[in-house]
Amino acid sequence: MQLTESKRKYILLGIVAFIIVGFITAKVLASKQDEDFLMDDVLYQQASQLYNDGKYSDAENLINELLLRQPNSEVVNYIGAVTSANLGDFTRSTILFQKALDINPHKVEDPMFMIQFGEVLISAERYEDAKIVLEKCREWGWAPQEYPTYQEHVTELLTQIENMQ
Repeated sequence: MQLTESKRKYILLGIVAFIIVGFITAKVLASKQDEDFLMDDVLYQQASQLYNDGKYSDAENLINELLLRQPNSEVVNYIGAVTSANLGDFTRSTILFQKALDINPHKVEDPMFMIQFGEVLISAERYEDAKIVLEKCREWGWAPQEYPTYQEHVTELLTQIENMQ
């Protein structure tokens, strides 16, 4: 089959048109994605600032919006968990801590995350779960540099659990 010169031109023009349309589509979609990312970043920064200022209710409102937009974000679930704990909603806090842990199973190696999770589980009266988490903390046998009394606090929490059961 022989392609005439005019057929070759049409094929080339079709390929060029397809590539141009693809680039335009990619640019439009990328700009939408950039806008979404910037919006999420602004919400996160505001929520973090409100949390740091002790305005937990206001921070929770922004975190709830972020959780709707980014339900699989480890960081958003974590800050939501800590904020909920500060507001006294320990049931929600345990759910968000668990979700952050499910998203990133390596958080089990983060001593500060684990002790916070253990404390929230105690406050939610989930003593068996708290005991499991705190036993994991005790297994390390060391304290993070920023928390030299870490192991003593873990022991206190485990004793507290034993006295409650």
